[in-house]
Amino acid sequence: MIFRRRPAAALLGTLAALSLLGVPPAHADETTPTEPPKVELVLDISGSMRARDIEGHSRISVLQQSFNDVLDALPAEAQVGIRVLGATYPGNVKAVGCKDTQQLVPIGPIDKLEAKTAVATLRPTGFTPVGLALRAAARDLGTGETTRRIVLITDGEDTCAPPDPCEVARELAAQGTHLVVDTLGLTLNDKVRRQLTCIASATGGTYTAVTSKTQLTNRINQLVDRAATTYTQTPAQVDGTDNCTGAPLLNPGAYTDREQFQEHRWYRVPVRDGQELRASVSVSLDRALNRDYGVLLRAVSQDGRELVRGTDAGSGRTDVLSTGLRWSAEQDAPDQTVCLVVSNSFSSPTATSAATPGMPLELTVGVVDSSPAPNGPDLGRGWGLLGLLALAGLVGGLLFGWLARWRVSIWRAN
Repeated sequence: MIFRRRPAAALLGTLAALSLLGVPPAHADETTPTEPPKVELVLDISGSMRARDIEGHSRISVLQQSFNDVLDALPAEAQVGIRVLGATYPGNVKAVGCKDTQQLVPIGPIDKLEAKTAVATLRPTGFTPVGLALRAAARDLGTGETTRRIVLITDGEDTCAPPDPCEVARELAAQGTHLVVDTLGLTLNDKVRRQLTCIASATGGTYTAVTSKTQLTNRINQLVDRAATTYTQTPAQVDGTDNCTGAPLLNPGAYTDREQFQEHRWYRVPVRDGQELRASVSVSLDRALNRDYGVLLRAVSQDGRELVRGTDAGSGRTDVLSTGLRWSAEQDAPDQTVCLVVSNSFSSPTATSAATPGMPLELTVGVVDSSPAPNGPDLGRGWGLLGLLALAGLVGGLLFGWLARWRVSIWRAN
């Protein structure tokens, strides 16, 4: 009987310890977005999607299977639309085929069963009017204060220019409508890669070459999730330098840049006494790389001392690497400017692979009030913390022993 009651006694001891230490209060982010994030998926259903070169399956079947998984993962509040191109005109008249783009599902909370059915019935048909589809998708998303995202999934370059899709992307970016286009290529064709990289680069988006169903599903999910977490602010274009001295000075916000293989990109952030620096970086792997690569984000003092670092590594999948860091100045330290440096260990598997443009990166910088010094009633440091823990253990042990003796006395009395 005594042994069966020990967990209860131990629990009381733990609760006693917690009551002495204190439990830190939860903190909620009270920032409320002005509108929900909006994403439109633009799907290429042109004739070339019949090709069977993705794990032995046709490109269209891989897209449809992946799309089912993506829809299953969407939260109920997601504002998502679907537009297709090259899906309805089977003829050879280019003037007609190059107008072939329709919105399959309007932007808004999505009926998953209806959307799955609509995508499942699509068959590879016609031309590839990418530029026209991008313009139409931008109209579908409308305008507003928050960022809209287009995710373009295609296996080929535009067959209908003009309008040239890269020029369309520049045109949309110049309108200041907070629009980002991410591109996914279902082929490793170099001409397609150049065009999709140009589209993404013009709008601050990313390009990813996809070679499997799992990779396609994961990447679409990542981009939809990114829309939900970063849509309240359009990243600003910034050019990092090769040293801290002349690096751009960044205020809290989101920024985009590009980094060459094995390059260091430097930025500066002012941090005042009583503040904490929080920074994160995501690098999109938009081309084939040698295996075993990594991304490093460091905070460095003006005199070259490393303050803190964050790392992420990969082993060969075309994806995104992300890492972050936090750093607070010592109490009563003078205001200072902290250097942030983004480094990578990327290398190309072939001598002919393009090193330019650099890999797209997204840098987020925040400066907030430092956490309270660890000397309050809920935390401790040094000998004070050790003594508090010893006292809590002693009280817990006494409670446990008293309860055990009490249970023994009752058992003997019976």
